[in-house]
Amino acid sequence: MNNSKIKICGISNKKILEELINLGLDYVGFIFYKKSPRFTSNEFLESIKDINFRDTIPVCVYVNPEENYVYKTSSYFKNPILQFHGDEKLEFCESFDLEYWKAIRVKDKEDVLKAQSFSSATAILFENYKEGHFGGTGESFNWNFLKYIQNKEQNFILSGGINYENVDNALSTNSWCIDLNSGVESEEGKKDIKLIKNILNKINKHEI
Repeated sequence: MNNSKIKICGISNKKILEELINLGLDYVGFIFYKKSPRFTSNEFLESIKDINFRDTIPVCVYVNPEENYVYKTSSYFKNPILQFHGDEKLEFCESFDLEYWKAIRVKDKEDVLKAQSFSSATAILFENYKEGHFGGTGESFNWNFLKYIQNKEQNFILSGGINYENVDNALSTNSWCIDLNSGVESEEGKKDIKLIKNILNKINKHEI
C-alpha cells in the first residue's frame, strides 16, 4: 500500500468537491490566480462556504497576491493552508499566521536546493519551470533532481504532469504528497470524477 498524501488542485465544481470529501481526500486546492483556467470565482466561494470539509484540508493557492486578497479569500475556509506559487518572500509567506506551502519551479538541480530558504514552510511543492509561467504547465520536470534534496525533515510535494500512466513513477520518488491537477481532467479546467477514482485506485494499490 502507498502512504503518500494526495492533493487534487484546481477545484471549481461543488459536486466534485463533495465527492472528493466523501472519498476522504487529504487536500483539495482552490486557485486564486485570475490567469488560471481553474480560477476560483466569488460565486463558487459563496456556494461552498457552508460545506463541511471533515478531514479534507482546503489549500488556497496564490501567485504574487496582495495581502488583503489573501485575507479575504482564505477567510472562507477554516484553518486553510496557504500555497504560494510566485516570487513571494519568506516574510510575506509567514505573515498570515497560517500553515503555508511554497512552490518552487524546477529547471535544474540547483532549483531544488532553494527549498532551504523556506524552512518554516510545512511543505515545499516542486513543479516544472516554464519561462513566464506560474504553475499549471501540465508538464513534469526531471524527477531525478529530487535526490539532491538535503533537508530530510521537510515535506515535499511533487506536482506537474502526473497522470494515470506515470503516477507509479511519481510515487517512487517517495514524495510526502502527490499533487494532481490536469492529469485528472476530461478537458482543461474540468475535473473528471471517473479519472480521479481510477488514479486513486492505482495509487492505493502501489507497493512501497
